[in-house]
Amino acid sequence: MILQIIRLKTKLSEDELIKRAKGREPQFKAIPGLVQKYYVKMDDAGRYGGVYVWDSNESLQTFRESALAKGIPEAYELLEAPDIEILDVLFQLRD
Repeated sequence: MILQIIRLKTKLSEDELIKRAKGREPQFKAIPGLVQKYYVKMDDAGRYGGVYVWDSNESLQTFRESALAKGIPEAYELLEAPDIEILDVLFQLRD
């Protein structure tokens, strides 16, 4: 299992960001290998993110090369390049 954490800074209001994220929700639900995605709000104003849970590195790489992934900066009107962190899960507490 792979975790992908994306942190981004946007000029959008929280309401507008949520509206756009909800509009893209069906596309994300259709991604093969995406086990779960959490939409998160950071402490700093205008900073949000996503925590993705992938079934494999191959699924993550396929997503990263997709138009959906490449469209994130434009969809959320990012003010700077997103910070992306990839983590391998060693084990999980619960099944």
